[in-house]
Amino acid sequence: MNVQLLKTFITAAKHENFHKTAEELFLTQPAITKHIRRLEEEMKIELFERKGKSIALTEAGHYLLPIAKKMAAQYDKGLAEFELWKQGYNRKLVIAAAPQIASSVLPAILRNFMDGNSDIEVLINVINSYKIGEEISSGRAEVGLTRIEPTISGVACQVIHEDPVILVGPAEEKEQLFNEEGMLKKYRLITHNHPAYWDSLLNNIRSVYPMVRTMQVNQMEISKKFIEKGLGVSYLPYTLVEEEIKQKKLREIQSDKIMLPTSFTYLLTKVETKEAVSFITFLKKQLIKHI
Repeated sequence: MNVQLLKTFITAAKHENFHKTAEELFLTQPAITKHIRRLEEEMKIELFERKGKSIALTEAGHYLLPIAKKMAAQYDKGLAEFELWKQGYNRKLVIAAAPQIASSVLPAILRNFMDGNSDIEVLINVINSYKIGEEISSGRAEVGLTRIEPTISGVACQVIHEDPVILVGPAEEKEQLFNEEGMLKKYRLITHNHPAYWDSLLNNIRSVYPMVRTMQVNQMEISKKFIEKGLGVSYLPYTLVEEEIKQKKLREIQSDKIMLPTSFTYLLTKVETKEAVSFITFLKKQLIKHI
């Protein structure tokens, strides 16, 4: 049986309209009608009732629909496995990672892992920390790396890294002004670029420096660029700014009055495949070396 006919049938059943089906599949409406007629001829039974411009599944169509979905999914899975084989892979690992993690410690760790596991295709989905728990729960990813502890049930969660938060400012600032109080008076404080600690930290800062001026920037990478250009200062996890400090693009500012928080990296799993276990074991060893 032609799998394209089954996919047309599944899409038509979803929309109950040939025109919308044609739009989704980028085909002409006559082509959709032809697909359905060919499938009905092969099955020797009508699958849709025609009602003007609308269509509705017949009893046979309702019975066939879940079977067709399974057949199409199995076909797609087999095709994906064949593509892996062609590229020299025989295993796959999907990792959902928060942007802050994907742009800091993850690249070097991934490079070393992939060098030692060339038969594993690694797919990285960069997703907001709040959504990573859903990715793991639904099975769309096997490993999740996030900055916040998930509230979703059925997902295993463990802290795999604790990162000190530091105050950073522009590297070119004059030395005599390079202290927490002076920098917070001179520059705007860039806030809410981390999903976990900013509300409590900002309350703490305002209790000590009530006149502090703030600017919300919800991306850490953008925050770093803003700081480099002299637009502000911010409290950021050390690993996120480590390279910039080494390259003298940013400078650490000693905090003497503010109790600084800790940024946690959480590892999320649901079903630990062999590929996931291999990566998690490697990840923990690499983080210990990094610390």
